[in-house]
Amino acid sequence: MSESMDWEISAAAQPNPDDYDFDLARALSCVVSLRAQIPPNAFTAQILGTERGGNGVQIGDDGLVLTVGYLITEADQVWLVDAHGKAANAHVVGYDQETGFGLVQALEPLAAETIALGESADLRVGDPVVVAGHGGRRRSVAAQVVAKREFAGYWEYVLDEGIFTAPPHPNWGGAGLIGAEGTLLGIGSLLIRQAGPGEEGIDGNMVVPIDILKPILDDLMRYGQTRKPPRPWLGMLAMEAEDRLVVAGMTNGGPAHKAEVRVGDIVVEVDGEPVDELANMFRRVWAMGDAGVDVPLTLLREDETVHIRVRSASRGDFLIAPQVH
Repeated sequence: MSESMDWEISAAAQPNPDDYDFDLARALSCVVSLRAQIPPNAFTAQILGTERGGNGVQIGDDGLVLTVGYLITEADQVWLVDAHGKAANAHVVGYDQETGFGLVQALEPLAAETIALGESADLRVGDPVVVAGHGGRRRSVAAQVVAKREFAGYWEYVLDEGIFTAPPHPNWGGAGLIGAEGTLLGIGSLLIRQAGPGEEGIDGNMVVPIDILKPILDDLMRYGQTRKPPRPWLGMLAMEAEDRLVVAGMTNGGPAHKAEVRVGDIVVEVDGEPVDELANMFRRVWAMGDAGVDVPLTLLREDETVHIRVRSASRGDFLIAPQVH
C-alpha cells in the first residue's frame, strides 16, 4: 500500500497528450486523492494501519468513487480531494473481499469528471495504457501491459487474470488504469516484482480488472457487499517456498489460529487433495462450501504428518461493516 505524497514522476515517464486519441486531461481529472481513518480497534488496523491513503476514480456523476478495497476497509472517516484541490467528506459505500474493490460516496459535489467503465478483457499484452494518480500528468505514468495472468495473494485472494503494467506507478493504491479509448479498465492494487513473464525481475503494478466489478456493482451500491454466500476463510497466511506451501503467519483469533495451526507448518493436502500452489490451495478450500464449513488440512510439522480440521469463517464477520445509507 502506498500512502506518501512525497513522490515525483519524471517528465519522460508522464503521458503525452499527443499520444492518445482521447482527451487525456479530462480522463486524468476523474482521479481523486483519498484518505481514510480507521478505528484503532478495527480488525485490519494492525496490518493495514489506521491512516491510509491513495487514489480513487469517479465513476458516477453523483460522486461515486471506485478505489481499492484495502484503503477503506473498516474506515469510519474518508476524505476526497479533486483535481482542483477541493476537499469533500465521503462515506464508505461497500467493499468486496473477493475482488478487492471498494466504493465511497462523496457527501458534497466534486469538481471531478466521470469516467466510463471499459472492457478490460479487450486489453492485450503490449497495449499502451495510462496508470493515473491524483494530480494530472505529473502524477500519472505512461505504461504498457506486460502480462495478463493469474495472481494469488497470501491473504487468501485469487484473481483469475490480473493485469500487470510497467513501469510502476509509485502511488499505485487506487490508481486508475485508462485504456486507449479513455475508459477505465482497472484499479491499481500492488507494486510487484516479476510483473512480466520469465525469470527477470521487472517492477510493475498489479491492477484489478474492471470487468469483475460489473457483476457486483449493483450489490455493492445497494447492500455494501455482494449477496452471494461468503467463501470459507481460514485466517492463515501461506507462502510458496521451494515448491512448498509454508504457513508464514495467522490472524489472531482466526480459524487457523483457533485450530492450532502453527507458523512453519507445511500445507500438504486440503481435504485429501495434494496442494503445492497458493491458488490451488485457496480454490480447494473455497470448493468445499460456504463459510463455516470444516476444512481438513494435512500438514507437515517438523517431519511429522499432522491432520487438523479447521472450522472456517466469513472474513466479513471480523470486520466493521460499512454503514448502508
